[in-house]
Amino acid sequence: MKRIVTKEVEKIEGAGLESMLGENVMVMCLNYHYYGKLTGVNDTCIELEGASIVYETGEWDASTWKDAQKLPSFQWYIQTSVIESFGQVDR
Repeated sequence: MKRIVTKEVEKIEGAGLESMLGENVMVMCLNYHYYGKLTGVNDTCIELEGASIVYETGEWDASTWKDAQKLPSFQWYIQTSVIESFGQVDR
């Protein structure tokens, strides 16, 4: 067996979720998907402004979600422990 081994670890500030602060993002979680402007990130949660829960995306290249409903609060918080994936999305 051949194995790549490296012992160097480099911490990059402002990568991942932090790099998307101020941008519209889609966050795919264990049970639901969320869409909104990423306005806060810490060790336990993220904050979205104007968030929607996306029940059905529709075609990925469509200009709108097939079924997305605004959440009842301007600021919405999501636990980072349930996030599976995320990315910047403009819809």
